[in-house]
Amino acid sequence: MVEERMGDCWSYTKDQFDNLEKHTQWGIEFVEKYTKFVKERSEIETSYAKQIRNLSKKYQPKKTSREEEENKYTSCRAFLTTLNELNDYAGQHEVIAENLTSQIIGELSRYLQELKGERKTHFHDGRKAQQHIESSWKQLESCKRRFERDCKEADRAQQYFEKMDADINVTKADVEKARQQAQMRHQMAADSKGDYSSYLQKFNQEQNEHYYTVIPNIFQKLQEMEEKRIERIGVCMKTFAEVDRQVLPIVGKCLDGMTKAAESIEPKTDSKQVVESYKSGFEPPGDVEFEDYGQAMKRTASETSLSNTREPKEKPGGKSKGKLWPFIKNKNKITLNSHVRNLIEGSGPEDFSHLPPEQRRKKLQGKIDELNKDIQKEMDQRDALTKMKDVYVKNPQMGDPASVDPRLTEIGQNIEKLQFELQKFEGWLAEVEGRMPSKSDTSRRQSGLYETQNNTSVGNSCAQDRESPDGSYTEEQNSEIQVKANTNPVPVPGPVPTSSTPEFDDEFDDEETLPTIGTCKALYPFEGHNEGTISVAEGELLYVIEEDKGDGWTRVRRNEDEEGYVPSSYIEVLLETNAKGAMTYI
Repeated sequence: MVEERMGDCWSYTKDQFDNLEKHTQWGIEFVEKYTKFVKERSEIETSYAKQIRNLSKKYQPKKTSREEEENKYTSCRAFLTTLNELNDYAGQHEVIAENLTSQIIGELSRYLQELKGERKTHFHDGRKAQQHIESSWKQLESCKRRFERDCKEADRAQQYFEKMDADINVTKADVEKARQQAQMRHQMAADSKGDYSSYLQKFNQEQNEHYYTVIPNIFQKLQEMEEKRIERIGVCMKTFAEVDRQVLPIVGKCLDGMTKAAESIEPKTDSKQVVESYKSGFEPPGDVEFEDYGQAMKRTASETSLSNTREPKEKPGGKSKGKLWPFIKNKNKITLNSHVRNLIEGSGPEDFSHLPPEQRRKKLQGKIDELNKDIQKEMDQRDALTKMKDVYVKNPQMGDPASVDPRLTEIGQNIEKLQFELQKFEGWLAEVEGRMPSKSDTSRRQSGLYETQNNTSVGNSCAQDRESPDGSYTEEQNSEIQVKANTNPVPVPGPVPTSSTPEFDDEFDDEETLPTIGTCKALYPFEGHNEGTISVAEGELLYVIEEDKGDGWTRVRRNEDEEGYVPSSYIEVLLETNAKGAMTYI
């Protein structure tokens, strides 16, 4: 009845203690096996992510001219995007490995220790209860054997007494002694019977408690432990799937990025880029004229033929080998393929004369643009140093004006070298464009160079109406430089009228902390070695406490303890709306 009431409880298997012990041990081994499985999956994900990252890194474009040339094509840019997305894709597999380790492997490892400890405790209690009932059974058997022995001894004593009592030759004293011995044995048998009966009742109670209370409770705990283990395994298996599902949106975005990159490939654009990159500018050869050998006419080459000779060489048998443009080498060993190879490899003379005309023009234009930028940068530095020298002249306590001269001289030499290079490249460009500079142009450029060096205005160094590297005409570079030259003339080193600017002495005597009127960003690095100045790094953000009053210096503050003057041309200032002037200047 009890077993029917317990239903599917493990107590129903109370006589299968050893088998349940084996089953729970198998359960622990199963958890260990699943943990090992997840660990190996995590290692595979880590290894896969590493291999994917290495693959992406391996095919990333190198910092070479050839790779930069390839990046002009939409297919190459799409491939680069695919590599970047693939790198992010590898990162998601690393996330999977990390989540498997933290959410499953770590949890199961801790749970295994708890499970083993709990199982050990329950089976220890079960063995202890089993040993107790077995000990009680042995004591019951001992009482039973003693009772049996005492009963036999009492029967033998009774028989001996009856024999002595019937024998007429035995004395009365012997009969009495036998009777007392029989009574004593009967008493011992009665006592043994009482002990046996009492212990039997006790054993039955303990046995009933053992099989219906103690063991069922232990087995119930083991059942709960096993069910909890199975439930934990189920949760981990669900987590195993969820870890993958969590990264699917990001993986999907990576795949969408690859698809979008593939869809951005434009064959016609790439085809046009090939034309733009390798267009040589050569004119195709003209028609080959008919040579009538029957009338002994002299063969003449067409005006536009690639052949450098006007006198053909007759071949035996009356056959002549024509010049096939542009794949056959002429006497100067120049072909279109050699031009393309030199263009890709970036080798050749300084004037790019090894390149086809169109490619040469682009290279020269790009070089001219670089030189113009370098010249402008040098002139900005000279502008700032000139203003600094003016301040030193007016305020000797701030520094020695002569300390700026070496740097001004060096910058002037740099500008002269750069403009000489610019003139040289402009001449080559004019040659390519079919309009060599005349003497008047040269003298005018030299005159402009002289004026630029003395007046620090940026000369219009670029040829007007010149094509940019992409083949279009532009005057933006020249117009920008000319405007900046007109709006920011660099003063010639020398004394500046003191009536236009206040003296710094009055400003430094004022000990009050000036309020912040705006912010500024350093465009160039400045090392403030002199008294009253402050060093700044390129890109550093500072607070403006006093704007430029015409002397070329702006007072800035880094923090409460660091403040000083910096050249106004070295910074980009943004004044607050409520500040004086409410304006932004550079």
